[in-house]
Amino acid sequence: MTPDTSASVRGSRPFRVVLTGGPGGGKTTAADLLHREIGDRIVVVPEAATMLFTGGFPRPVDPEARRSVQAAIFHVQRNLEDIQAARYPERILLCDRGTVDGGAYWPDGADGFFTSVDTSHAAELARYDAVIFFETAALGAHGFESENPVRTETQQQAVDLDARLRDLWMPHPRFTVIPHASSFFAKMTTGIRLLESLVAEVATETAG
Repeated sequence: MTPDTSASVRGSRPFRVVLTGGPGGGKTTAADLLHREIGDRIVVVPEAATMLFTGGFPRPVDPEARRSVQAAIFHVQRNLEDIQAARYPERILLCDRGTVDGGAYWPDGADGFFTSVDTSHAAELARYDAVIFFETAALGAHGFESENPVRTETQQQAVDLDARLRDLWMPHPRFTVIPHASSFFAKMTTGIRLLESLVAEVATETAG
């Protein structure tokens, strides 16, 4: 089952675009740049995991504790989106990661994640109207670094996460990949152009 992203199904809720992908993909940079370019037409929903870990939330390695961490991130992310949707109902929500991402980090696989947080893969995909997947820079031959200080993955771990995240988000009917490029500027330009086209599409839809 794939989510219907038509305006009639969305009703009055804001158009939601999720930016996701493996660590070091540039999604947070793209969100910041787009917000500077477009301003009040969008509102950025920050990444829940970064907020929590920056604030001192524990990062255990044992499976049971990791499940609790991912469940907490899921609920914070979901509520952050709902808060911003209530505050800015006329704006496009640009979500730095989404509620589906937790399935890639769950020790027992994605099915166990969705069951544990009392939802389904299809239901969480349906929260979003478009998905832009920024491929991790770890796929490049020149090494891998993430500008996010809370990211601790090795290059291989980043590649593995990228693949798991791609599998989870790919069923969305409006899924687009921004591939890794040797030029970070070129990659950001591609991503921002795509985001700008979505903003223009929503504006046209609203006017109609």
